[in-house]
Amino acid sequence: MNRTHRPPTRIARNLTATAAAVLAAAAALASLVAPAGAGATPAAHAARAQKIQLRHTSLGNVIVDSSGFTLYHFSKDTGKQNMCLNTSECSTTWPALETSGQPTVGPGLKASLVSTIALPGGKRQVTYAGHPLYRYAAATERGEASYAGVKQFGGTWFALSASGGNVK
Repeated sequence: MNRTHRPPTRIARNLTATAAAVLAAAAALASLVAPAGAGATPAAHAARAQKIQLRHTSLGNVIVDSSGFTLYHFSKDTGKQNMCLNTSECSTTWPALETSGQPTVGPGLKASLVSTIALPGGKRQVTYAGHPLYRYAAATERGEASYAGVKQFGGTWFALSASGGNVK
């Protein structure tokens, strides 16, 4: 039986292109629903009992979340209040570090300095040394601290040291 090789038909080419598009869409969807710690962005993490820790960065040791993303405080916050909520688009760019339970700390941080404050809707935001903590939503690298000292939304965003002091 002699079979000759025939070029693919238009239907076969269309099926191949469709299959490639479906695979690409599935891969994109999988990246959106990846579990925390598997490359998901900080803003995509669901609230849970948070653990904050120290990480060495280009600025020295700073406080990070459980996935290693740098945490910041907003100079405009006063009296343990999240003032970012009062400014349009601020909480989208700088989401609060929310927790569903008592936050814990890693080595080098003081448990006595960690607490929470109330947010609208019954949510809780983690604080350290009296500073409400935030993530930078556009951060893509763990330990990236280049946003420290940024002036935005009427205040300055600082990373924090283990003592709760500004790192810029």
